[in-house]
Amino acid sequence: MHVYTAPVVVPIAGEIIREGAVGVDQGRIAYVGPADDAPEAEATTEFDGVMTPGLVNAHTHLCYTGYADMHEGEKEFFEWIQEFARRNPANTDEEWKAATRSGIDQSLRAGVTAVADVVTPAAAFEPLLASDLAGIAYWEACFIDDDSWDERRGPWREVVTENRAVNNSAIAVGISPHTLYTLGTGVIKALVEHARTLDIRLHPHLAETGHEEMFVRGGAGPFAFMNRRMGLKLQLGDGGAGHSPAAEMGKLDLLGGDVHVAHGVHLDKDDRALLREKGTAVALCARSNARLESGEPPVAAHRAEGNPVAVGTDSRASAPDLDVAAELPVLRRLALAQGDDGEGLNEWLFRAATEGGAAALGRTDIGAIKAGARADLAVFDVDTDKNPYAALVGSAAGNCKATVVAGRLIEH
Repeated sequence: MHVYTAPVVVPIAGEIIREGAVGVDQGRIAYVGPADDAPEAEATTEFDGVMTPGLVNAHTHLCYTGYADMHEGEKEFFEWIQEFARRNPANTDEEWKAATRSGIDQSLRAGVTAVADVVTPAAAFEPLLASDLAGIAYWEACFIDDDSWDERRGPWREVVTENRAVNNSAIAVGISPHTLYTLGTGVIKALVEHARTLDIRLHPHLAETGHEEMFVRGGAGPFAFMNRRMGLKLQLGDGGAGHSPAAEMGKLDLLGGDVHVAHGVHLDKDDRALLREKGTAVALCARSNARLESGEPPVAAHRAEGNPVAVGTDSRASAPDLDVAAELPVLRRLALAQGDDGEGLNEWLFRAATEGGAAALGRTDIGAIKAGARADLAVFDVDTDKNPYAALVGSAAGNCKATVVAGRLIEH
């Protein structure tokens, strides 16, 4: 048993504990409560600051950690997304692995202990599955039309099969059908069927840009042009579906309790109601949206209507860092500007970054400090005298002083 103490412990699974302690045994939480009542331990580590569950990055692409220069540029979404097709083929497997390892290290230093990671090159699975992180590695399908799926189906599925066979219970393998504007309708249906047959989770991008809305509703706009230039023949490019991207995903059965979507910037009331009805969470990535001029997610509406939400950073290609805590003050500002009254907002946001992310990944053993859960903790150097949720939302970004991942202490 190793006991960690702090002036404030925010378990998420229970009330805030002043002068609290967390006991860890064989990588699992064995005790959470007052420090005075903690069991005898082989060792004790005393922290200053606020101790919380490890944060959950509910949408990222760690393989793109080496693309930070794309964040520093000025290209808006449509120009930005085309850079990947130009740059990706030049990377070796070792470069992809190194970038992913760097992303893992940066995540842990920020107190992030679990991820929903979209994997573009198969080589990125190796460092992910060898890491201490929890979560899901989603194998991405992108730029595939129905005509080419028959040829690509077998090799693509083999990657899922091979990596599911790796003995790592902390990170599962899922499927990421990229978007409605990069995949054929038949391909999406096949991916959904494959995921449901294997009982694994799905994680697509949804309603990230207004261009996506134009393409799905009417088969028009920049994405229609992009696909014609690439020779990608998608059914939606022939006049569109006549309804929103969210409605189209519902039609294709690409929504449900085993799915969470990334971004959800352009969701109207009916779209949000559909996601709520289906039990589909949205991973909000506000800083990425701002950088790519994609718009602002409806944070206040999600909260007022009771939609399940989580928090992601997206990749270093569109975000300044992989610090989930840095998303929280941005989301707070958006919520207030959109009419939220602010009552309980800080707690709602921090819960979204912990238990909300865990729920989005279908996990009950992360995102909260409770007996039996993985021993994933983060310690933030923030004011311990003020309301802990306000302190965390306002000041946790860049101030993680220690991370415990699966019982292993990492001091920063």
